[in-house]
Amino acid sequence: MTAAPAVAQGVTPSSLAGAAPLAIAVGAGAFAILAMSVVRTMLADGKAARRQAGEQIAGLRAMVDEYEALLSGSREVTVLWTESSDGAPKLLGQSAAVLPMGRHPESVLNFPSWLHPNDADKLARLLEDLRVHGHAFAVSITALDGRLIRANGWVLGGGAALRLRPAFLQPGAEPTLVAAAATGDVGSVRAVLAALPQPAFARDKAERLVYANAAYLQLAKAVGKHGSESAPPELLDTPQLRQHLQTCATGDRIGTTALAWPGLGSYQLVEFPITGGRAGYLQAVEDETARPAATGLAHVGGIIGALTTPIAIFNAKRELVQFNEAYASLWHLSRAFLVPGLDERAILDKLRTEGMLPNQVDYQTWRTKHLESYARKAPHENEPWHLPDGRSIKVISAPAGAQGGVIYVFEDITERLKLESTNKAFSNVQRETINALSEAVAVFGTNGRLTLSNPRLSTLWKLPANELGRNPHIDQIAEASGRAIPEDGASIWRDLKRGIIDLNPTRSDQTGRLNRSDGRLLDYAITRLPDGQTMMTFLDVTESASYSKVLKERNDALVAADLLKDAFVENVSYELRSPLTNIIGFADLLAGTEGGTLNERQRSYIDYIRASSVTLGVLIDNILDLASVDAGIAELRPELLDVFTLVDKAKAGLSATFPEISGEKPINLVVDIEDGMPPFIADGTRIVQVLYNLLSNAARFSPPGGEIRLSVSHRAERMLFIIEDEGPGVTDEMRAAIQTRIDTPSGRQRGAGLGLAIVKTFVNLHGGTIIAEKREPRGSRIVVNLPRDSAMAGVAE
Repeated sequence: MTAAPAVAQGVTPSSLAGAAPLAIAVGAGAFAILAMSVVRTMLADGKAARRQAGEQIAGLRAMVDEYEALLSGSREVTVLWTESSDGAPKLLGQSAAVLPMGRHPESVLNFPSWLHPNDADKLARLLEDLRVHGHAFAVSITALDGRLIRANGWVLGGGAALRLRPAFLQPGAEPTLVAAAATGDVGSVRAVLAALPQPAFARDKAERLVYANAAYLQLAKAVGKHGSESAPPELLDTPQLRQHLQTCATGDRIGTTALAWPGLGSYQLVEFPITGGRAGYLQAVEDETARPAATGLAHVGGIIGALTTPIAIFNAKRELVQFNEAYASLWHLSRAFLVPGLDERAILDKLRTEGMLPNQVDYQTWRTKHLESYARKAPHENEPWHLPDGRSIKVISAPAGAQGGVIYVFEDITERLKLESTNKAFSNVQRETINALSEAVAVFGTNGRLTLSNPRLSTLWKLPANELGRNPHIDQIAEASGRAIPEDGASIWRDLKRGIIDLNPTRSDQTGRLNRSDGRLLDYAITRLPDGQTMMTFLDVTESASYSKVLKERNDALVAADLLKDAFVENVSYELRSPLTNIIGFADLLAGTEGGTLNERQRSYIDYIRASSVTLGVLIDNILDLASVDAGIAELRPELLDVFTLVDKAKAGLSATFPEISGEKPINLVVDIEDGMPPFIADGTRIVQVLYNLLSNAARFSPPGGEIRLSVSHRAERMLFIIEDEGPGVTDEMRAAIQTRIDTPSGRQRGAGLGLAIVKTFVNLHGGTIIAEKREPRGSRIVVNLPRDSAMAGVAE
């Protein structure tokens, strides 16, 4: 039996289970070794890459430093706007190459501070076009000191760059150019003349113009002559040209001629021979008289410096000459910025940047209009500047002198405008108030002219409103009033005039009433105002006076009627008392022993007569009492009273008024008096009248045999008398008699309510109250509330 190779042997499950852990361990170890190798390789590569990147960055930094050092050492300025700087400019180079001495490098971008106005605007537009649209440019511009500057702009990636450098050929290099032109050919001469900023030209041997640079053609156009570079026009007229050419031919090698054009200044024509002809240029001649202008303005520096009014002076070149501290404080500008020679446009641009100028949609147009002050020959006041900070500034410009320039005077009128606005609002409110008055108002000045009026004056005096608006004199108003009211219009105003024109400081105000011929009644008042003016008011009282007259007549009639009534009541009452006494006496006589022969029916008639007589007597007493109250002579006689005695007297009067007839009682009176009643001080006669009238009123409205209850009690310092019945309840007649005051016409109740009126009067005299209310389920309740001591309470109402 031979042995078989291991591989040839079969694989059993048990062998696989034993080999699995070993295989996993071997695989994990191999993966860890491989991963460590890869990580080491990556770390080494990363270090190498970082080292290489650092070397590249260092090299680039060194290159940048070299470029910046190269640019800084050159006589030029480069301004960069890059994406990484968020639009902030970066300056490279020497700013002194283009800026005047002592200026900050940042002033390079403040073009009006070192460039001529036209060139500053031109460069600003080109730079804006470069940064917005990416249009490159190359242009020559002139600085304020006369130097020629070359400006180049181009796109730099996502940003832009601007380079400024002095031009190779500067003004004043004409002698050098002349020498170069004299030794060169015609082509070289043209190249040299084209580089000159001054007007220049060239002639051939026949003394004809064959070339002119752009400055020459521009000057020719200004004087009204046109031509081209190869066929330029002559600036001199024929006699001047002939004289000039003769001078050049007979004189020295260089000939000069003085020229001048109105509005364009003076020039000196310089012409010299060159190979194949002649060449020349025109040099502007500075006006010598303009030089002392600054000195002439400088002497006022001490004066304006002492003023608190902001003042600034600029010369004809728009350069700052003088200013005071008030000017710097007004605009919050430092003296380091306000250096002499600073262009006004630079100041305006700075103020605009800092939000110190009025908000304008088109700032350039606004600034151009403002700078028109330099062309004015007379002082001019601009519209107020309303600044974003809420201030309002008045600006006055005036010519600085014969040599040009402007003097600016500024005034902060913020407070004044506020006061004017407040005063205007107050005046409007005052005028609206005066116009809304029902009185006619007229205010006259010390000269007698109308200064203020309202529409009511025109209506009341029938005066045309347009005439009153012309501030007429009081005499003119009198004439117009005479035409409107012919009878007395003019005479009334002439009388009123005395109070208007009276300038006596001690005069007093006047009032009165005018009765016009047209039937109108006017109350007038003349009042002197603190400022010396005079105010006159008129009030139409025609209707109110008529009403007052009618009311007075009615009142007089009522007084007369009341007196007649009192006399009638007094006379009638006393006249009735005598026959009434006789009737009562005879009735008592018949009812007594002498009337024994009367039958039952006759005796009942006698009882009716006696009861009616008593009732009539009570009514007469009530009428007399009311008359005494109306006359104001009613008085109380307080005394200590016994409540039981008062009730008995009231019952006796009630029995006389409602006697038993045929053995039948007409009323059923129940009296309930509280035990332990305190002392009661009052007028006994009046209290008995009160109780009698209340009980008789209850008996009158109660059904036959109905119960009437009288309850007497006390609460603290008050006495309560309560009368209850079973009648129909509180009637309107009872309510009116109780609730209405006795001293009013409607309260003087007569008839059924007369007794209640007496009750109301006497209760008030004692300082008490009376209340009438409905009783459930039927009937009424009257409560009389009186003080225990009427002498201490005093007289009420």
